[in-house]
Order: sequence, then C-alpha cells, then structure tokens
Amino acid sequence: MRLSDDELNTFLKRSLKDAPDHIRADVPEWLEGSLQANFAEEWVAEAQAFTKRPPVDLRVNTLKAGREKVAKALSKTGAKPSAIARDGLRIRAGDGAYRQPNVQVEPAFQKGWFEVQDEGSQIVADLVFARPGEQVLDFCAGAGGKTLAMAATMENKGQIHAYDANKNRLKPIFERAKRAGIRNAQIHGPDDDMADLTGKMDRVVVDAPCTGTGTWRRHPHAKWKLTREMLETRLTEQEEVLSQAAPFVKPGGFLIYITCSILPEENENQIVAFLDDNPQFELLSVGEVWQDLFGFDKPQPWSSDMKTVTLTPASVDTDGFFLAVAGRKK
Repeated sequence: MRLSDDELNTFLKRSLKDAPDHIRADVPEWLEGSLQANFAEEWVAEAQAFTKRPPVDLRVNTLKAGREKVAKALSKTGAKPSAIARDGLRIRAGDGAYRQPNVQVEPAFQKGWFEVQDEGSQIVADLVFARPGEQVLDFCAGAGGKTLAMAATMENKGQIHAYDANKNRLKPIFERAKRAGIRNAQIHGPDDDMADLTGKMDRVVVDAPCTGTGTWRRHPHAKWKLTREMLETRLTEQEEVLSQAAPFVKPGGFLIYITCSILPEENENQIVAFLDDNPQFELLSVGEVWQDLFGFDKPQPWSSDMKTVTLTPASVDTDGFFLAVAGRKK
C-alpha cells in the first residue's frame, strides 16, 4: 500500500534523537550488550555505519595483471585504488537510484585479471602473510576468495590446500582458480584423506562459520533474522573447526582465525578459549604485520593492543572482519 503525502511527510520528519540506543543503531535489541562490549561508547556509531550503501571492491590478480592496468581497463566504471588493500580497486557507491556496474561482464574479468572481493576480505587475506614456497591450509575455503588471494601472494610457489566440509560450497573454486591461473592450489573435500598434512602446515587459515554480522551493509535483512540460537550454533561450530584445524599446524607454524563477525563472543572470546585449552599455542601480534604491509598512515582497525584486529565500516570503510594469529610453540 502506498503512503499518503501526509504519512510520507510525517515519516521524513521523524527524529530518532531521543529513541533508545538499539533503535538509533538499527540493530536487534538483544545484540546491544555484545556491540557495547566490543565498541564501548562508539557502538551506536559503529552499528549505524552498517546502514550505509557499500561499494564494489575488486582484488587485482597480480598473477595476470597490475593494478594500473586493471584500473585503465575499468576506467568507465570509476574504479580507483583502494585506501588500504595493496592490490585493491574500489567503485564507490552512488546515491538514490544509482546502480553499480556489473563488472563480471567485463573482458578483464573473463581474462582473470581481477576478482570481486570486499577490501576487508583482501586485507585479512594479506595479513595471513603467506609466503612463496610455504605449505598453507585454507581449512574453511568455501568458494575460494581467500584461497585465490593467498595463492597470488605466494606467486604460485609452494602449495595451498583448500578444504571445506561442504562440497557444494567448494564448487565455484574450480572455475575461479582456472580463470585466475592458479597452479599451486589443491582442492580437498570432506571425503579426502588429509592425514598426511597433519603437523606439516606453515599456516592454517580458519575462516570460521559465523553469524555474518560483518556483512550487514551488504545483507541488511540478515540482522533481523539472526537469533540467539543461531549464535550459539555458530559458537559450537567455531570451537569444532578450531579443534579440527589445529593439528595441521607444524611446530613454529601459525593458526590464523578469521570471522566476518563483529561480535566478541565469536571473536576475542573464542580465540581466548582456544588458547586456554591449547597451551601449545600462543597469541601473536597482528600489528607488526599490519605495519609492514600497510603502515600506520592508513585508517586503523579496532584493537586495544594490535594483537587482534577488528575491521568495520566506521573504522576502515570495509565490511566487518576479525583476525587473530596463534603461533604453535616449537
């Protein structure tokens, strides 16, 4: 039913100045405590940033092209270098009825010169700090976005093992890897025997199943479907994948825990509980890698000590992500 002019004027003139915090933040009331625990007095502003229209972010595939070359090929779209991600391009969101260009029809995409990937996802993939020649396990690889990004960082040298417990989630990775020219990736499904990899991986990446609260600006309806029961299910799943992935890390290697969530229950609390149960691992500082890769003259993520980091739209203008690194003692 269409609103009358009077109803529309009343709606447009409304003020939320005196509304409860969760209303101003545009989030379910039951999440107020979690967000406040994570962002203190900034939690309303942080939540409000998720209501803004997101850009289209692209990751240049450095195995096939440079950022300048891809930007030139996409010049009509307005693609510009990303603020933080080293190989990123951004097409900013427009106003009103503006529609973002469909970049996947571009010849440059078909040639494998770039992938569509949020800048936050690019940043955390970079923070894994996978090096050429290493053995890396992407334990919850899904469609392979971070696998492809790490394979490019590794310059197709060494091996990256992409595993997922769900065969359907893995399906897109085969075509994506072929288009991108990835030669150092092995794809593993739930029926594969991976025992030979135990204790041999330089880096194990756990991009854990989560509530997806970090993707709210792209999927605003998801916040209203989220329930306490769903959160509890995700927490159990995270504990399980961490315990399953940890044995693959070799002594002196690294376990990298990532979520696309901004809830402390899934992030700091989860990694602290893992470390309590696994004394052979210790929390390392992400800040040193951040400084090496991006410097400190760029927008900074949320962090009390730069040991773990939380990316948000308000802090670094990306989707929400969390990253922590645990080193296995020698």
